Amino acid sequence: MADGDGRYLLNMAEQLQALPDTETTLDTTGLAHHIQQRAPLYDKAQESHYNLISALHKSMRGSDPDAALYWLARMLDGGEDPLFVARRLVRFANEDIGMADPHAVQQALAAWDVYERLGSPEGELAIAQAVVHLATAPKSIAVHRGFNAAHRSARHTGSLMPPAHILNAPTRLMKDLGYGKDYQYDPDTADSFSGDDYFPDDMGRETYYQPTRNGYEAQITERLRHWAALRARRQRG
Repeated sequence: MADGDGRYLLNMAEQLQALPDTETTLDTTGLAHHIQQRAPLYDKAQESHYNLISALHKSMRGSDPDAALYWLARMLDGGEDPLFVARRLVRFANEDIGMADPHAVQQALAAWDVYERLGSPEGELAIAQAVVHLATAPKSIAVHRGFNAAHRSARHTGSLMPPAHILNAPTRLMKDLGYGKDYQYDPDTADSFSGDDYFPDDMGRETYYQPTRNGYEAQITERLRHWAALRARRQRG
């Protein structure tokens, strides 16, 4: 009933005992009600801080807006800095939603901006709205996985040059070396897609980004398949 804090009860009892005799009769019903209404224990520097932000993250990740709102309320009622929550929402939008809902990060940034403009309590509603948006958005970590894979390739391949045809040629020497030769301006080609290879000449084509079928990424999947078919056809001549 004292939310695990015996010290709170002792302090309250000491304060009541210090009152005049006419006021020291303990109303146990009122005392219990007062204890139940006090803010939940929440130490921003200790384990509860990390436990509750983890609970908020996992509730949003699990597409449960109700649980997410509960943990958000617990954190704010406990005195958490709303801007800390806002920053974590931006991170979540990029890491757990990504291209499945490209607007998610905009919602998170908007909540951050609104809170900075309005403060508490009005600005907290913007954070709650962002929490619901993120919890109900389709989820994808395809960009996160793809970026990690690209990092591994970049470290492995070292300092390979871009292919000559996509290099600018501001000098005659560069033109003689083949810089920019046969470059095709994609927006001015059929289908706005040239099918050229943009990887280094000494490196095979890689696939890092593999979109899911969730949300907006379903459309990206179909677009990439269409371009892959066009590339294969044009490379065959």
